[in-house]
Amino acid sequence: MAFERTPQETYYESIIRQGYSRRDFMKFATYIAAYMGLETSMIGQVAKSLETTFRIPVIWEHYQECTCCSESFIRSDHPIVSDIILDKISLDYTLTLMAASGHQAEAAKHATMEKYKGEYILCVEGSVPLGDDGNYCCIAGRSAKELLLEAAEGAKAIIAWGSCASNGCVQAAYPNPTEATPIHKIIKDKPIIKVPGCPPIGEVMAGIIVHLITFDRLPELDNLGRPKAFYAKRVHDSCYRRPYYDAGLFAETFDDANAKEGYCLYKVGCRGPMTYNSCGTIKWNNGVSFPIQSGHGCIGCSEEDFWDNGPFYERLTGLAGFGIESSADTIGKVAAGALAGGLAAHAIAANISKRKQLKESIKLGKENEKRFES
Repeated sequence: MAFERTPQETYYESIIRQGYSRRDFMKFATYIAAYMGLETSMIGQVAKSLETTFRIPVIWEHYQECTCCSESFIRSDHPIVSDIILDKISLDYTLTLMAASGHQAEAAKHATMEKYKGEYILCVEGSVPLGDDGNYCCIAGRSAKELLLEAAEGAKAIIAWGSCASNGCVQAAYPNPTEATPIHKIIKDKPIIKVPGCPPIGEVMAGIIVHLITFDRLPELDNLGRPKAFYAKRVHDSCYRRPYYDAGLFAETFDDANAKEGYCLYKVGCRGPMTYNSCGTIKWNNGVSFPIQSGHGCIGCSEEDFWDNGPFYERLTGLAGFGIESSADTIGKVAAGALAGGLAAHAIAANISKRKQLKESIKLGKENEKRFES
């Protein structure tokens, strides 16, 4: 994965030139290393790589999508995160953010493809429609498929941003009239990193870029091609409502008393138990919240075919799991019964204890009265 250096600024030089201090830079290195799941000892390697690596040329294509991936990235918590894409990695082409348009924009893209052939990173946002000869999505008079094949031919690696590029998303939902197709089903001869989510978290996107810069190779991927650093755990496993799930305490509707108490949203359709993502740990909007914390169940947007996996507001049936998760409904009822029994036993024990204390208090009071009288 080695990238040939070009006579440009390093990432560090660009960051300093933009007005950030050395302290800001080190804070960013620490911040992004933590999100990447690296040990503290690796912060120095991240910083050194950003100090010595020249910016990697990037072409960012947009096909069938809503641009939410780009929107997510530029609203990241740390200002340097957005700068990594907008200013620091030679973003030579993106229809959403670049000032140029028309022939000028296309000329800039082709210049990058020729000058840095075999070196640039191709980022793709959106699915590719194969129906009707690709006429559902055309740019500069050419189909998305034609443009993708052309841009991928000279790319060092491809990053599929979001669920549209990774698994087709809503455009590929049944009956998929445009024949929306994810990138990995079209490009077979290039390394592809899938970063699903609708949209993915901005810090996750930055972490992928920084990993390529720091280690000169793709991050470790799971069996679906997603970076394990961000997609190794279920939303369920880091959810603050998980204890309620294990105790069998569920909201039955979004406006019942249980929902107001923060009970588990599994019975109203939450897909957290089957969805792998970092929502519960990294969160959104400057780390303030994530969908479940805001009162809405997870819809499983980082999983394949999530749009067709049943209605979002009906609970999963036959949930694959073990122990407490082998049957949430049955186990939940047993757990709730055990909890009720435990509370009753506790109440009885507490009453016995209080009676004993009361008797001892009365006895002690009478003894004190006798002492006082004498």
